[in-house]
Amino acid sequence: MKLSMMLNYSGDPREAAAQAQDLERAGIDLGWVAELYSFDAISILGYLAAKTETMQLGSGILNVYSRTPSTIAMTAAGLDAVSGGRFVLGLGASGPQVIEGWHGVVYDKPLGRQREIMDICRTIWRREVLVHDGPNYQLPLPEDQGTGLGKPLKLINHPVRQDIPIYLASLGPKNVELTAEVASGWLPVFFHPERATDVWGEDLSAGLANRAPELGPLQISAGGTLAITDDADLARRIRDQGRFMIALYVGGMGAKGKNFYNNIFRKYGYEDEAEQIQDLYLAGRKEEAMALIPQEYLDATALVGDAGWVRERVEAYQAAGVTHLQIAPAGENPLGDIEQVRNWIG
Repeated sequence: MKLSMMLNYSGDPREAAAQAQDLERAGIDLGWVAELYSFDAISILGYLAAKTETMQLGSGILNVYSRTPSTIAMTAAGLDAVSGGRFVLGLGASGPQVIEGWHGVVYDKPLGRQREIMDICRTIWRREVLVHDGPNYQLPLPEDQGTGLGKPLKLINHPVRQDIPIYLASLGPKNVELTAEVASGWLPVFFHPERATDVWGEDLSAGLANRAPELGPLQISAGGTLAITDDADLARRIRDQGRFMIALYVGGMGAKGKNFYNNIFRKYGYEDEAEQIQDLYLAGRKEEAMALIPQEYLDATALVGDAGWVRERVEAYQAAGVTHLQIAPAGENPLGDIEQVRNWIG
């Protein structure tokens, strides 16, 4: 098992670089940089590549709409080059609010686009002449479109690697199945180590049944807040900090019947709580919605408590198939906590 975490993507880049260097020394194996409607992740990743030495650097995530497939492939190859083969391409569909609101692009066919983009990227990284005729992307552009002068090309540079890892951020059944079939890794959210199989087990199995052996085992990056402390009251307060974000997603992300996060909680066995959290949140009663987040979920998913409890939770994630424990240090000694977990997992 390896350690991963989200890196700071806003503020002073020099502070982000200093933090990344500290995290690298403490034992973080993979640092992710988010891209929302913020600074672009690529600029920050390029800067961090020059300031770090061993830590892998991942885009967490680039959406599949705002860049052409070839631009995604070129960008990934460039970041892999400047980092010395340490880049991980995290992709996802994002959502219509960002894609249509910020980028002004129609949000459609996310599954098909992700599959084709991964195919195109791998073709480009192998320096093959790029010819792709799919339902979403045609390269070169057909002669009856544009000027008719497009020609098949291949990447000029020789990439550091032809097999840059591609992780997909996916939640829905078909998207998770796609991830298990063709991606290098999976970026789920709200991952409950003891109950994840209830939500995604069938979808993962269906995808893995069609997985090419050369892709290797599916990598999974999941985890939670980290704080090792003997102070039970402090541990409770840190765990409770997760209520705000969980209520926002389970209660407020999407309409009734069209909220993947709410569906996850229902499949975890929290049907009544999921229903009430959504009703309360959509009615503006957010504090009441937060209070209904199941304590069992908070306890099981957070790596917060005394050393024995946290180690037990680390082992639970490992037993659930997590290969990259995703942590968010929140204790009084964040670097010390990372080093402790690093010692446990070797």
